[in-house]
Amino acid sequence: MAVDGLRVIAPSFVVPGSSGVAIRTRLKGLTVADERVLRLAGAHLGSLAGRDLKARCAAGLEHSSQAWADRKRGLTPESSSRWAGSITKGSHDQWALARRGQAAHIAGLRAGVAMIERRLALPIGFRGGKREPGGYRSRREWHAKSRRLGVLRARLAAAEADRAAGRVRIVRGGKRLLNTRHNLGAAQLTEARWREHWEAGRWFLAADGEAGKRWGNETIRITPGGEMSIKLPTPLADLANARHGRYVFTARAVFAHRGPEWTERIERNLAVAYRIHHDADRGRWYVTASWQRPAAPGLPLCIVAAGGVVGVDTNDDHLAAWRLDSHGNPLGRPRRFCYDLTGHAEHRDAQIRHALTRLLHWTRRAGVTAIAVEDLDFEQDKTREKHGNRKRFRRLLSRFPTAKLRARLTGMAGEHGIAVIAVDPAYTSRWGAQHWQKPLTTATRKVSRHDAASVAVGRRALGHPIRRRTAPPPRDQSDHAEHRTAQAGPDTRRREETRPRRPGPRTRSAPPGRGQYAGNQDAQHRSERPAEQDTLPLSP
Repeated sequence: MAVDGLRVIAPSFVVPGSSGVAIRTRLKGLTVADERVLRLAGAHLGSLAGRDLKARCAAGLEHSSQAWADRKRGLTPESSSRWAGSITKGSHDQWALARRGQAAHIAGLRAGVAMIERRLALPIGFRGGKREPGGYRSRREWHAKSRRLGVLRARLAAAEADRAAGRVRIVRGGKRLLNTRHNLGAAQLTEARWREHWEAGRWFLAADGEAGKRWGNETIRITPGGEMSIKLPTPLADLANARHGRYVFTARAVFAHRGPEWTERIERNLAVAYRIHHDADRGRWYVTASWQRPAAPGLPLCIVAAGGVVGVDTNDDHLAAWRLDSHGNPLGRPRRFCYDLTGHAEHRDAQIRHALTRLLHWTRRAGVTAIAVEDLDFEQDKTREKHGNRKRFRRLLSRFPTAKLRARLTGMAGEHGIAVIAVDPAYTSRWGAQHWQKPLTTATRKVSRHDAASVAVGRRALGHPIRRRTAPPPRDQSDHAEHRTAQAGPDTRRREETRPRRPGPRTRSAPPGRGQYAGNQDAQHRSERPAEQDTLPLSP
């Protein structure tokens, strides 16, 4: 339970490393015949995938393994048994993803309804606290929100009815691209150009890996030399240029990133999944290889943090980092790794990757094997009803990629041999600024609130308290206006000698020594003599 009104701090833990691997390369040197085969195969398999997805969504919650087998059996004559397996599995995964999105949508609607109901019950103009918003500012806003409450309740009822019935709504190719058709001017696209994007987004050229098969995949096969071939669907078998209804492409697939690992895997005939897709904007074809590898056994937190950590405070425009030793003491100077979260999603993702790359390289150079980050989750805070008219803050929460940053950091850190420690984010910024910002600031080093928060994050990961002991009032200190626990600086001379005599009482129990024995430790009231003083003469 919470103490002194503070919520319970969750224990820190080592984040398990990612087990999935995906690499991508461009298919260069495709001939006209190669592209024609890819377009025909993608369009044909895409139509089968759309039909199968419709059947899966119609089955809803009544779907069973027997229904899955019937769907696969029905697709096999028009493709192949392996293509049918990939299509049915993709439809099932898409339906499951839509169900998870539906659950998140319902949770957001419920949070919005509860927040509006609470604020409507408060008097108009009632000021809220730091954690909870108050009432609405005017009668007009109160009336508008009461109407919005009715809209959200209707949406919530419809969404809950769909979930209870097992209904989901999926757009192959993406809902955003579908809505772009009605705003071609704003998207700066012609209808023909939009059609190219739409068709490319609905093609299906993906095959699951098969362990024990040659090169790890019988449907889309890539040899160690880069030769790529696919098993053509039955209606396109006349386009084959190799045995067993296969088509061998002129282009070579060369994986520069993780190439040795991929080569070793396919030479051992381990499963590797492939996906071929077309970038309509650039007019390029790409192939992505992915596989699963066994997760490395997790190490205990005490072993991971034995050599110190790098505490990281995540902010809207930068990562504030500071290296700490095993005792929780900051070493060196703080570092900042900036990024820009404005623009489209691909730009934001690239900015996050570059910042994390610089952070990991600096961590390796420092000789540290652990990074401590806050276990952030803004999913419950993204509703616009919770933060009222703070549009800038709501936009910040909506665009901040907490899940993507955590996944990126875990995957990238594992490749560098660096562990990631997740800590509870409660009070790290507040206590860091209160207890560490001023003590760490010097004439040549300006420490920000975010730098101090990184120290707080690192100390919590190491198991040390964040808050420092507060000095008692001057009149309650044994040495009056001087702190008893203050240590002498490294350049202070004579710090090992006895304390000089001062007039007046030194403690509340006994007066200070006086006269010629004031500095003699052997002449004071003590239970034993000091070990370094000997009363026996050294010579006769």
